[in-house]
Amino acid sequence: MSHGDRNLKFTEGRLAQVLVAPIVSEKATSVAEKHNQVLFKVLRDATKPEIKAAVELLFKVEVTGVQVANQKGKVKRFGGRTGRRDHAKKAFVSLKAGQELNFSGEAA
Repeated sequence: MSHGDRNLKFTEGRLAQVLVAPIVSEKATSVAEKHNQVLFKVLRDATKPEIKAAVELLFKVEVTGVQVANQKGKVKRFGGRTGRRDHAKKAFVSLKAGQELNFSGEAA
């Protein structure tokens, strides 16, 4: 398999797992309105091409760009014990103008 082949076709099973959950927060809402971007929590080893392919496959939209940010897990206390939340990776997915996601599961 040459290097070029790898980016063309990802397995659909892998793509179905790449997006962990949409992020719904005040920041996510303002980013969506200002920049036509949507936020997802993604697998920590997900690559930008995988994230783009997954969003396009699952939501049938055109993605113009993907930016990612690694978020360190916060240290929290549980009673007398300290623990740490998992590290997470967030993806800011830019959509082509005029397109939007609907999470209701029905393709428009």
